[in-house]
Amino acid sequence: MSDNMELIRLLKEGIGQYAPGFDDAMAEKLIKYMEMLKEWNQRINLTAIEDEREMVIKHFIDSASILPFLKDESLELIDVGTGAGFPGIPVKIVYETVNVTLLDSLEKRIKFLNEVIASLNLKGIRAIHGRAEDKGRDAELREAFDVAVARAVANLPVLLEYCLPFVRAGGICIAMKGSNIEEVKASGKALDVLGGAIEEIREITLPFSDIKRHIIVIKKVRQTPTKYPRKAGKPSKDPIQ
Repeated sequence: MSDNMELIRLLKEGIGQYAPGFDDAMAEKLIKYMEMLKEWNQRINLTAIEDEREMVIKHFIDSASILPFLKDESLELIDVGTGAGFPGIPVKIVYETVNVTLLDSLEKRIKFLNEVIASLNLKGIRAIHGRAEDKGRDAELREAFDVAVARAVANLPVLLEYCLPFVRAGGICIAMKGSNIEEVKASGKALDVLGGAIEEIREITLPFSDIKRHIIVIKKVRQTPTKYPRKAGKPSKDPIQ
């Protein structure tokens, strides 16, 4: 219990820097989520991080770092390549009124995500199995979101082709990146072709660590041409550059 109290303190202080309304009930849900993550991680590969303190900092607090960029708490958000549910599930727990779609290409991870959603009794969130290249052409999902977010999925030119087709004109794509953002220099053509423009690049240091992160916010300035995204595998093999 004392360990949990320390983890809850870290969550409240860390996430509280990004979301002042963060409370004990939210922290308890994240702790339950972490317990499920640890249990399922023994069966399927969900995370390489096993230390609880590191999970709190590198998964939960890191996920919360995008909250200040979500200007409206009733928006539609898609988490592309969500993996074990980051940042989509922590965003949902903190901002209950955001509608969240979790997209991942591995069916086993979708089963885990659905179990978390059910166990935490989360509403207005769904997990979808599929590749971004295929789902970005789906009439139900294409240009249906205010925000697309991706965390450690691909280099920026590739990521833009995965994410921007989901975003309606006027919405944003949030790329969560590490300390090195050299790839921004190579993304000019992809931005131009896909209808995006970089709005902001913000460097942050994760609380309770010296870990540097960058949050790149891309504005969707016009519709993405219908030929994008290209068929599965093409964006990563032949990025728009």
